[in-house]
Amino acid sequence: MLALLASGSSRSSSNNKLAESENAAQNSNNMSWGTELWDQSEYLAIHTNRGIDALDKYANFLRDRVAIETEYAGKLRRLVKNYQPKKKEEEDNEFTSVQAFRNLLKEVGDLAGQREVVSESLQVAVIAGVTLLSKTLREERKKCLSDGANLQQNLTSQLSSLDRAKRNYEKAYRDSEKAVDSYKRADMDLNLSRAEVERYKNVMTSKIQQSDDAKNEYANQLQKTNNLQQQHFNMLLPAVLNRLQELDEKRTRGFREFIVGAADVESSVAPIIARCMEGIVKAGESINEKEDTFKVIERYQSGFTPPRDIPFEDLSKCDPDSVQDSHYSSSTNHLTIKGTMSANKLRKRVGIFNIFGSNKNSLTADGQKEDFSDLPPNQRRKKLQGKIAELSQNIAQETKARDGLMKMKIVYEANSSLGNPMTVEGQLNESEHKLEKLKVDLKKYQDYLEKASQVPVAASSPQASRNQLQNGHRTSRHSNGSADDHHDDGDDQPDDAGSLSRSDSEDNVAQIQNGHNNNNNGSSASPESGLGTSHTSLPGSGQGSANENAIGDETYYETEVETLNPLGTCRALYPFEASSEGSIPMSEGEELQVIEIDQGDGWTRVRRANNSNGWDEGFVPTSYIECTLYA
Repeated sequence: MLALLASGSSRSSSNNKLAESENAAQNSNNMSWGTELWDQSEYLAIHTNRGIDALDKYANFLRDRVAIETEYAGKLRRLVKNYQPKKKEEEDNEFTSVQAFRNLLKEVGDLAGQREVVSESLQVAVIAGVTLLSKTLREERKKCLSDGANLQQNLTSQLSSLDRAKRNYEKAYRDSEKAVDSYKRADMDLNLSRAEVERYKNVMTSKIQQSDDAKNEYANQLQKTNNLQQQHFNMLLPAVLNRLQELDEKRTRGFREFIVGAADVESSVAPIIARCMEGIVKAGESINEKEDTFKVIERYQSGFTPPRDIPFEDLSKCDPDSVQDSHYSSSTNHLTIKGTMSANKLRKRVGIFNIFGSNKNSLTADGQKEDFSDLPPNQRRKKLQGKIAELSQNIAQETKARDGLMKMKIVYEANSSLGNPMTVEGQLNESEHKLEKLKVDLKKYQDYLEKASQVPVAASSPQASRNQLQNGHRTSRHSNGSADDHHDDGDDQPDDAGSLSRSDSEDNVAQIQNGHNNNNNGSSASPESGLGTSHTSLPGSGQGSANENAIGDETYYETEVETLNPLGTCRALYPFEASSEGSIPMSEGEELQVIEIDQGDGWTRVRRANNSNGWDEGFVPTSYIECTLYA
């Protein structure tokens, strides 16, 4: 019950307020400054001036806001420009987080554009209107005040005339009264002559006439003043004050319209800004951590298999000669590599170390080999596939262009008025040459891909190669060209076909095996030697067999090999297992000495101390280390 009463009272109060507001609005329509404020002209002039000043203040506020909006939009665009991905970061565009950030930058750029729209719209639609209205109102106010001043001046002038007429009338009346008194006294005075009495009478008559004239003038001025005053306060002044009222209402109405217009400008871009916000949210929701993880794996997966377990070697069950020969073979290969790399003082690595690359492999613009042989197998295949797809697309485009030129030539030949067929001939020849070159490049990269696809992933495992060495499965080749295999013949194949630097170097190895190297003296050119020749091909080494020089070689290299001075140090960023002869393994974080910098083939020659043999030297991938060279 109480709730019903309360709700009823609240409804009645709201209805009363509504009725009061309606009555006030109706009364305000019936009221005007001319009738209600006829005596407050001065205050109305002050009020209208303050109103126009408030309008100018709002215009200044809008100008400052436009400046802020413009500055904000400019800073947003500068921010977007500063955080645009650099060219070197374009390879990360495949990650969803990077794509989301790029989309966010795009949306922020659109936001900046909308702030510029707000700034321009406020400048053109609102500020210009406010400035024009303020100027018009000041001119109208000045005219109204001028008209009011003229009316007041006329009324004041008339009041002054009335005051003068009244003063003249009062003076004339007093003079006439004195003249009458003088005449009465003279008429009662028996001592005065008749002429003197007549003179007093004439003076009295004259003064009475002057008094009557002054009275008539005063009455006339009074009537004129009353008429003017009535017209001034009932018609002329109210008209001026009503004009001031209209002027002030126009200012107030304009104020309202401009504020609403500014809000409309802001509201007009609100949907676009909302879509920008939705785009930013959508960009954030598009980030997929699992997809990014998969892409990281896809980018950096080498294709190597993890190392197998190292088998246990029971020396009691093995043939001592076999174990000794296996150890000897490893020692011989180590001496051959170490001695070759430290001797002869040759500067060009490729000439003595063909296993790491071929001279025909030029570098691309990004520092990689043309056949991407410096990349792991999986990455190399992906790079080659991407290159093949790019070339295929270029061939398709060039084929379309050539077909178009051929059709144009046929049309020209059919109708010579359309053009000269010979003008197309040069373009056709150029297109043919370009197409032929693209096809040659496509065939070349397809061959690269075929070679890369033939490399067995498991056989390229560096640890697998090491295990085969330790178990005696690898063939030990001697300088006389013979090969001792302790197992079957299938193990005699080189196992570093999947090495990082091995791609496209089979041609060099084949040349050596075919006898193209004049210094091998009939020795084996197995890639396992790291040279294409054995250590007996060094100058002054002789033609003896490996068994005869097993001890002598150790003495020879200890006395003749010159140790190279280190050029700096390096730290291993990733672990690396030596998958081919001539390279050495390293663990992550290991410190090594740099003795020869990368010559453009993607490999750096390093050295580290070895407790048993003094120094180990070999090559490691340049991308796996961080070098610090001496000054």
